[in-house]
Amino acid sequence: MFQTFGPNDFFSRRCIWVNGPVIVGAGPSGLAVGAGLKNQGVPFIILERANCIASLWQKRTYDRLKLHLPKQFCQLPNLPFPEDFPEYPTKYQFISYLESYAKHFDINPHFNETAQSAKYDKTFGLWRVKTISTGGPNPVEVEYICRWLVVATGENAEKVVPEFEGLQDFGGHVTHACDYKSGRSYSGERVLVVGCGNSGMEVSLDLCNHNANPSMVVRSSVHVLPREVFGKSTFELALLMMKWLPVWLVDKMLLILACLILGNTENYGLKRPSIGPLELKNTAGKTPVLDIGALQKIRSGDIKIVPGIKRFSRGRVELVNGKTLEIDSVILATGYRSNVPSWLKENEFFSNDGVPKNPFPNGWKGKAGLYAVGFTKRGLSGASLDAMSVAYSIAKSWKEETKQKKKSMAARHRRCISHF
Repeated sequence: MFQTFGPNDFFSRRCIWVNGPVIVGAGPSGLAVGAGLKNQGVPFIILERANCIASLWQKRTYDRLKLHLPKQFCQLPNLPFPEDFPEYPTKYQFISYLESYAKHFDINPHFNETAQSAKYDKTFGLWRVKTISTGGPNPVEVEYICRWLVVATGENAEKVVPEFEGLQDFGGHVTHACDYKSGRSYSGERVLVVGCGNSGMEVSLDLCNHNANPSMVVRSSVHVLPREVFGKSTFELALLMMKWLPVWLVDKMLLILACLILGNTENYGLKRPSIGPLELKNTAGKTPVLDIGALQKIRSGDIKIVPGIKRFSRGRVELVNGKTLEIDSVILATGYRSNVPSWLKENEFFSNDGVPKNPFPNGWKGKAGLYAVGFTKRGLSGASLDAMSVAYSIAKSWKEETKQKKKSMAARHRRCISHF
């Protein structure tokens, strides 16, 4: 969005050599890499387009959000959550943890700095990262030169807003889930929630709790699992079983338990996929919904399930089954996507969708000093694993190159002394 600035608009232009990697993104992934590098004594710079760390969590999440998994599966490397935090910390507790993490490892990102392009210079064997810094009174164009580039902008950098026929004529309030905070302002309204993932389910539940009347669009099949089974995290139970059993059998057992605890979700319009939840997560990256109360509201009819959308018109929506609903507002829980293709000028390591071509656990390292963290589709635990691998790999290369430079300088110094 800063491409329109002309030559006279910039207060200054700067070129900075970084004696270590440049990390793009100050979310959990970028912070985890930074902490690993700090422990290894490797200098680095983190670039962040927002004015804070973890901007997705701080600015684009709803108030009632909690971590979906127990805290031990969400902590970053080398610093656990405080013991007094609950098993499922709130978003505010998680933000507090991340701020403490950055302070603990003395990580100080360059805020308000947006990556415009990153390109590998084959002639010099270096990365050139161009940014626009908007932290001062005037925009500043900065170019960073480095040997290693870490892409830590993640899978959720930009919201996905599908096109719907007639939406511009709807006339009511339309917002994406990233801008939704609470159902307070929707009290008494008829709200169409588009999307049935964890966000769609939780937004619908929150709307119910604030006396709104949500209808949730379910276009395709979805796995709904209980968050806990007999007091134990479903995720933790699945991990335990996978140590001894094949994925297909674990999936079968999870679905039996889900049916016993939640009942047959297809009775409420939530058809299950033919592929099991774990296999679907591994192959397509589609996360199962962990129920925290929405299913009870669906059973009672407080949350209505409706099929796909055909078109919008003034104050109403026509569905694919021919029925029409009168609605006041629309909330798009339609997910997010990577923004990597918009600035990284590279097409070997990353796909056109902005994610590494190699699946987990081999998607963290590319060629020529290019790395990626936070693209595993395995949440914070997957990002932490990749962050440790990236930090170790860069530290190893950095130390070898530093050692060679010192040897080279010592040799030159000896030659200089021999002339006298």
